Amino acid sequence: MKTVAILPARLGSTRLPEKPLADINGRSLIQRVYENVSSCSFLDKVIVATDSEKIIEEVKRFNGIAMMTSKDHQSGTDRIAEVAKDIETDIIINIQGDEPFIDSEIISKAFLPFKNGFRGISTLKTKIENEKELKDKNIVKVVCDKEDNALYFSRSFIPFVRDNDIKIDHFRHLGIYAYDKQTLLKFTALPMCDIEKAEKLEQLRALYSQIPIKVSEVVYAGIGIDTPDDLEKARILLR
Repeated sequence: MKTVAILPARLGSTRLPEKPLADINGRSLIQRVYENVSSCSFLDKVIVATDSEKIIEEVKRFNGIAMMTSKDHQSGTDRIAEVAKDIETDIIINIQGDEPFIDSEIISKAFLPFKNGFRGISTLKTKIENEKELKDKNIVKVVCDKEDNALYFSRSFIPFVRDNDIKIDHFRHLGIYAYDKQTLLKFTALPMCDIEKAEKLEQLRALYSQIPIKVSEVVYAGIGIDTPDDLEKARILLR
């Protein structure tokens, strides 16, 4: 089963300009992500999908593979679909170019359902350990059924605990996705739905259209890089 990881990376970012090129202790953010992903033994290829010549040049500098895509894409998933439609592969793994702490063990968890015959979208979750994360609208929460299929994703506190004596685990969604190629191309051809527009979460388009999303639990203490503060935290953690 041929498997390719595609890292969407765009230069424009309102909160952290030229984010993929940001230096983290001597290496760019995109280089750190690319090298971590490349350590996965089951991957046949790793490709950066970008809209920027600067990122192309940076990836070439550390001997990676990058492909230019349209500047008009609304999401990273649309960007990877442009690349995926023209390459020979069975499974595509979408890893955001701003996750420098992602490792091969975590990526393997997203890939595992496909080894067992699953077709659809596979993603990951990790337990939320503090109330600050639970209330942070930038941290997406997920609720699943007993078979680990996603029921809903939200920026809100879900599930809401009405009575304080009820103890329940809450989970943060990790933005790593794996798809079979047919599902990816089907998904990106679908129109946006209202709940997706409201939450600004494209995975809700899949649920709305009854595309199954399998969610595996992992232990993950890393951070995604979205702001200058995140960048400084990453520098400290990686020292």
